[in-house]
Amino acid sequence: MARLFTRQRGGGVVVRLNELGRSLVLDAARRVAAAERGEESVWAALLASPVDPSRADDPLVTLGRQRDMASNAELVVLTAGEDLLTDAEAWAWLSTLQVALRGLADEHAVTDEDALAAAPPDVHERVQALQTLLFSLASCL
Repeated sequence: MARLFTRQRGGGVVVRLNELGRSLVLDAARRVAAAERGEESVWAALLASPVDPSRADDPLVTLGRQRDMASNAELVVLTAGEDLLTDAEAWAWLSTLQVALRGLADEHAVTDEDALAAAPPDVHERVQALQTLLFSLASCL
């Protein structure tokens, strides 16, 4: 199997995604960016939730986290068609895809392997595709 992402000797990350892979990344980034703007209620609640659910975060920390996620998601939207990413862009992809995976899992109540197995086929495929992208990208960062 070909690697989806590879580190280039001179720096940066080479993206070897087909159109389907790129459309998955672009859709995930757009959903994260929309959620940050409050356009998608299910994911918007996720982005505003505290890191530790047992206590509320400092509002300034929450605002900073939301701003970073939106900036990362917007950067992914801008670079989704690129064949070479800088390290900062690759990290933006990684963090945005992580948020998208968490949002998708929360939206469809995928909390463990049994829930994933019981999920509709399209959700199951999307979760697995996001996981594959994340592991491949993380391995070269």
